[in-house]
Amino acid sequence: MSLRARLQKQNILLAPGVYDGLTTRFAEQAGFEAAYLSGASICYSRFGLPDIGLVTATEAADTLAAIRERATIPLIVDIDTGFGNALNVQRTVRLFERNGANALQLEDQIFPKRCGHLRDKGVVATGEMVGKIKAALDARRSAETLIVARTDAIAVEGFAAALDRAEAYVEAGADVLFVEAPPDRAGLAEVANRFGKRIPVLANMVEGGRTPLLSAPELQALGFRIAIFPGGTARAVAHALERYFAGLKQAGTTAGMADRMYDFAGINAVLGTDAMLADGKRYEPKERK
Repeated sequence: MSLRARLQKQNILLAPGVYDGLTTRFAEQAGFEAAYLSGASICYSRFGLPDIGLVTATEAADTLAAIRERATIPLIVDIDTGFGNALNVQRTVRLFERNGANALQLEDQIFPKRCGHLRDKGVVATGEMVGKIKAALDARRSAETLIVARTDAIAVEGFAAALDRAEAYVEAGADVLFVEAPPDRAGLAEVANRFGKRIPVLANMVEGGRTPLLSAPELQALGFRIAIFPGGTARAVAHALERYFAGLKQAGTTAGMADRMYDFAGINAVLGTDAMLADGKRYEPKERK
């Protein structure tokens, strides 16, 4: 089922954040129908950097390609500002679509951008973003590749202005709408009430961010069609790594952590190693008599 068709269903689509092949495999095995490739999580995990516009289009696209090699579920992919003007957006859309994106999230921040829940953001003019959305729509090869239009204007111009921008982005033809960082439940409800009957609306849940953390069923009740938890995976792994390294440094062994980690056989079971090796035997030469 395409992502577009999935969004026609009434039940909300819950997409966890992923950042590499392993996290995506765990998401698939947990039964998620889609995953969200978070630009912030690429910054954190691949480079140890904050989400302040330091990762390039090529680095993000290469990460996507590595994930898509094994992923079978749809991937919603963060392409930041499109990495430039409208013409850059078109190149970005073509590259990420070739590398396996099913939906591309484009935002209206100035470049270099920063995490939507950090302070001191800036946004481009509404008309410039409208042009970028239209450029993205024209560049995609398949109508099944969705363009997610995101506005970060609440923190810059205020809530009412952000809704006006969102209206313009819907009129420009965006497939999904994403209003970043409503400050409270009432703000979330207003976004969903105003736009939810016309276009699938996405809610971004960031642990410790500016928007209250609601569950997928709560967001569905408000009228949202997609809920992403983009950075939670990286933050959970970071917490586990902190404990792992501290324990190893203190004890000099991992023997006491057996109940908190996979052993060699366990991780190979997750990865499907035996099945892959068995499949490879089909291509081995037969023994000569």
